[in-house]
Amino acid sequence: MIKPDSREYVTKVILLTFFIALFAGFVLWKSSTGDWADFHLSWIDLVLLGFAVLRLGRLIAYDLITEPLRAPFTRTVPDGTGAGDSVEPRGRGVQHTIGQLISCPICSGTWIAAFLVYALYAWPEPARVFITILGAIGIAEVLNGLLESLSWSGQLSRTQSGAILRKMQSETPPSPSQWEDIVETEKQQAR
Repeated sequence: MIKPDSREYVTKVILLTFFIALFAGFVLWKSSTGDWADFHLSWIDLVLLGFAVLRLGRLIAYDLITEPLRAPFTRTVPDGTGAGDSVEPRGRGVQHTIGQLISCPICSGTWIAAFLVYALYAWPEPARVFITILGAIGIAEVLNGLLESLSWSGQLSRTQSGAILRKMQSETPPSPSQWEDIVETEKQQAR
């Protein structure tokens, strides 16, 4: 049985405590100034915030531009599928824990969301500009992923159609009933 690294657990407790302390400090600060009523988050702010968090989380976890910043804590390795690369934590203890945090876009996204919301409270106008920029990029990333998915799906359909046509061209032309069988077989294989 693998024994958990106590330094890892301590680091996680410290990070969690720091996260909660930041939140508590922010609440105390805002409560002392009485500014809670001044803050209103519209639905468009929330949508842009979500896309900004998506974009920043992926920027930190995966993008090549941030690889030098991740390097002390993570390494990029070939993905098990062979379709690309994965970022995984390196080392043990503190190094491994920070690597886990920054190699996971959801994990780092939690911290990013907190900081962006705090920024919206503290500096609403500059934060909205920053969040709008990142939100637009996040929306573009989602749309790009959808288009890429559709392209791959279309390429697969073209490849399958080409295989059927080559098969048909190399054989005696099928009768109408054989044609129906071929189409039905291909439909079942595609499912």
